Amino acid sequence: MASSSSAANGTEPQASGWWQSIRLWWAEFSLQTKLLAIATLVVSLMMTGITFFALNGIQRDAVRNDTRYARDLGLLLAGNVSELVAEGRDRELANVAEQFWRSSQSLRYIFFADPDGIVYLGIPISGSSNDPVSELRLSRRLELPAELRNRPQNPLVRQHLTPQGQVTDVFVPLLREGRYLGVLALGVNPNETALASAALTREVTVAVFISIWVLVILGAVFNALTITRPVKELLRGVRSIASGDFQARIALPVGGELGELLDGFNAMASQLQAYDAANIEELTAAQVKQASLIATMADGAILLDAEGRIVLANPTARRLFRWEGRKLEGRDLLDELPHLLAIELHSALDSLINGISDSEDLRRSIEEPARTLRIVLQSVRDASGESLKGIAVTLQDLTREVELNAAQSRFISNVSHELRTPLFNIKSYVETLYDMGDQLTDEEKIEFLGVANAETDRLTRLVNDVLDLSKLESNRPVQFEPMALSPALEQTLRNYRLNADDKEVKLELDLPMELPDILGNWDLLLQVLDNLVGNALKFSRKGGTLALRAYTWPDSCFVSELPSSTSAALVKAVDQDEAVRNDEPAPHCELVSPLPRVRIEVADTGCGIDAADQQKIFDRFYRVENAVHSEVGTGLGLSIVRGIIEKHGSTIRMVSEPEVGTTFWFDLALAQSDEAELQLQSDRQKRLQEQELEEKLSA
Repeated sequence: MASSSSAANGTEPQASGWWQSIRLWWAEFSLQTKLLAIATLVVSLMMTGITFFALNGIQRDAVRNDTRYARDLGLLLAGNVSELVAEGRDRELANVAEQFWRSSQSLRYIFFADPDGIVYLGIPISGSSNDPVSELRLSRRLELPAELRNRPQNPLVRQHLTPQGQVTDVFVPLLREGRYLGVLALGVNPNETALASAALTREVTVAVFISIWVLVILGAVFNALTITRPVKELLRGVRSIASGDFQARIALPVGGELGELLDGFNAMASQLQAYDAANIEELTAAQVKQASLIATMADGAILLDAEGRIVLANPTARRLFRWEGRKLEGRDLLDELPHLLAIELHSALDSLINGISDSEDLRRSIEEPARTLRIVLQSVRDASGESLKGIAVTLQDLTREVELNAAQSRFISNVSHELRTPLFNIKSYVETLYDMGDQLTDEEKIEFLGVANAETDRLTRLVNDVLDLSKLESNRPVQFEPMALSPALEQTLRNYRLNADDKEVKLELDLPMELPDILGNWDLLLQVLDNLVGNALKFSRKGGTLALRAYTWPDSCFVSELPSSTSAALVKAVDQDEAVRNDEPAPHCELVSPLPRVRIEVADTGCGIDAADQQKIFDRFYRVENAVHSEVGTGLGLSIVRGIIEKHGSTIRMVSEPEVGTTFWFDLALAQSDEAELQLQSDRQKRLQEQELEEKLSA
């Protein structure tokens, strides 16, 4: 019992495993395949059933015919042998039975039994005796129904199976004049036609079932090759096109309308590929232009994604926040900004990310490097305006503007003060003359008028400086002509001779014997010399020296570092012409132009200029005396000088050391230089000036 139980337990998991495998195998098929298999199974079963029932009906009819034939055959034989059985003529009975058996191929056997069921004659059965009659006699007994004798016209018919097939047994009662003589038993072989029809039924049924499946499979294969495969390939191609793969093609040898459809798809894919290539090229060009524009734009630009992470930062933005050489893509903007600026931008950036606002405009200052920035945040949305795609951050460096505004405010304050002071003095002296003219002596009246005249000149200079600067900034063309430089230098020193004597400052003019003519504008150069000499004299100490020199110089250069001592500074500033005459390179100079030039230097031994002020001394409205409050001025003189020198295609340079002195110098083109060359040099100097300004702001 235990072994059988374990065997049963082992069989159940095995059957469950087979069932699970079948379920998994069935689940792998698509719904269409499952429906097709079920429909095929139903149709095949229906057709097989119909065929089976039809052929089975034919077979049953054949069996009924065999049964009727066997019954009729039994009745016929019984009618012929009843008399012989009644009279006991066994030999004649045997002969008749044997002839009857031999004449009918369908008879399997013939038995004669007495009323007790004992078989006394059988064909074909052979005994051991040579007596033919004895050979036909049997010692067997048949178990027959009792009612058989009561149905002489209705023989008993039944079938039994043998190795050779189904045999029909017919039992016919033998009656003679109402007397029951026994039983005639016939065995009828199955009809060969019936046997063939039975086999045919099986074969046709199986053939119909198999044929339906074969037809369905062949149809599925044909459909897969001619319709399903092209349709699946077309579907694959459509999906490839939808995913952006415009190189998808369908190469199937299909004709007809389906082939035309595939050819149309291939043509469409080729057109889309061409359009895609054109769009990619156009988009690439646009991206290159956009990247170039962003990279070269003066303002800083930062592009963020919808989460506030950096996608792109142009060089200006990197320079403003000192991000050079860093990989910023994918990093949070607030983590990369200075701490205080990140705190101030946090709420504005959150409002854009959360959709509270579409833009924010802020002005903030940062410390390292010191900058005043205008920060504009603008959301970037899709075509519907609902989904946030990113945030564009524009950075405008307002440092220069703020400095100019501050300088302009100082300038307005200074100009107001400068205007008010001489106006007050003029008004005071004029009112005194008007109210007390009869009480003043002639000498006092002349003194008062002289003061008023001097204050008027002071007002005139102030207004002229403002007008001159305005003219220089208007980019009006300047007329240049060959001119001798010596008269301008001499006139400038004559103009300041009296002031120099008052301050006990020695004026020196150092000129070569033959100084070539230069190409310039007389009035503008005279104004440059006047400003430079006036400033040098204004800041020179009592007993100092102011030197004005000019010489031919083969290049324009600038001094990159200050001398270490007063004597070295003066020697380098005053005796550079000696280095040129001895064919030695000028100290601290770099060759920037191969054209011969005339260099003009203005050197003093005054208080000098601090390094911090040297970076701003040429800016508009800036005055060194802002710190010392010992001298007055508009702060426009050196700005005017720089503008005029740039108009002449050159650059004003300086070297200064506090408590040692200052030297300004610039180069002028010779008279043989044409105006086109001069304009080229002017543009070049302007670009250099802009680069220096940019470097100064970036420092």
